[in-house]
Amino acid sequence: MLRREDNEKLTRTGRGTPTGDLLRQYWQPAALVSEIDEQRPAKAIRLLGEDLVLFKTEGGDWALVSRFCAHRGVDLAYGRLEDGGIRCLYHGWLYGPGGQCLEQPAEPPDSRFHEKVRIAGYPCAEKNGIIFAYLGENQPPPFPAYDCFEAPEAYTFAFKGLWECNWLQGLEGGLDPSHVSFLHRFLKEDPREVYGQQFSEEVGDTRTRLSELVKDHFRPDIEIEDAPHGLRIFATRDISETAKHVRITNYTFPNAFTVPIGNTKIFTQWHIPVDDGRHYWYMIYYDLAEPVDKEALLRQRLEGVTLPDYRSKRNKSNHWGYDPAEQRELTYTGMGLDINVHDQFAVESMGPVQDRTTERLGTSDRAVIAARRLLLRAADNPDEPRGQQGGGPPAADGVCPAGRWREHWKTLYTERIEHSPWASQSPRSVRDNDV
Repeated sequence: MLRREDNEKLTRTGRGTPTGDLLRQYWQPAALVSEIDEQRPAKAIRLLGEDLVLFKTEGGDWALVSRFCAHRGVDLAYGRLEDGGIRCLYHGWLYGPGGQCLEQPAEPPDSRFHEKVRIAGYPCAEKNGIIFAYLGENQPPPFPAYDCFEAPEAYTFAFKGLWECNWLQGLEGGLDPSHVSFLHRFLKEDPREVYGQQFSEEVGDTRTRLSELVKDHFRPDIEIEDAPHGLRIFATRDISETAKHVRITNYTFPNAFTVPIGNTKIFTQWHIPVDDGRHYWYMIYYDLAEPVDKEALLRQRLEGVTLPDYRSKRNKSNHWGYDPAEQRELTYTGMGLDINVHDQFAVESMGPVQDRTTERLGTSDRAVIAARRLLLRAADNPDEPRGQQGGGPPAADGVCPAGRWREHWKTLYTERIEHSPWASQSPRSVRDNDV
């Protein structure tokens, strides 16, 4: 469990809070490129408790500024996109991408008043379908050489979803390797044949789908180790006297994780606060081997959400679609076939902000405990460098010799990289640091 003051420290993310300022030191996802209207590329967003406007300049660059004009507080989300910035409809004040006021047309021609006026403005960068923003005080760090950023656009797919709970609950769900044996269990074989379906591929030469393997071997040994990007998490399951199933996932500091969902398919997922009671998850799914069928994935994802908020149609208001007959006959949860909904139920049902002073953690929670320690240390020592270094992170799933799995997983991962038409082109020095 956590002390109450530590739980408050990790879950409060407004400007001036320890964790809020920590998250602002890193590039954070702000919007999907696909959700921006091409006819008028501007969108009001709320990020880390701030009301902002994201827009594209005439030069094609993204800009993120405060939503409200410094003059009389009028909403800039409806402003005119012209003259290199966004112009307030009330009196024509023009703001550039950095938030500096550039013009005040109603002021005297020789006035320099505009030079004294600035609203918040943050750097932006587009990466494989997501617009990232840096909300920190100093110069933004370079993007790390993670596979989700290095992959060619054709090998990636980006999406998002709204969860009505604190960001840390969503993040910790992805750092918990043992829950997949229960929360995502099918009592019968999953009846779907869906492109990109998680846990559906056969593991090595076992002729067993990953979903069946983790169901039958529900007590993994979990180990963690420090890594340049944060933490490396190992979940191993004995499947015979000589073989182990080894699944490597990653805590990608400070608010993301990277996990394999097939032999060559991986995703990195960020959990970024809207405010302290809601957050968005953003995902970049990528394939080491083949181009991604973006249309199929987008069609599948859009079927389950409402727009423009990307809220799941199965949510707390309708009990996540819970069906007791389905729970008896098909799925462990009775909440449909989409495992994202299962995760959503687990973290939303804790309440808007989980009270971690009452929880009881066990051996299977090692990764969650380690991640909290990293976050607390970072929040208390904001100038200490950490995380987001190297490449990868190395996420892999496969069968290894029982006595040599610690060495063999590296071979398994490296072989997949070497056979990738794009990842094999990354510098070997970076790859060597990964493993």
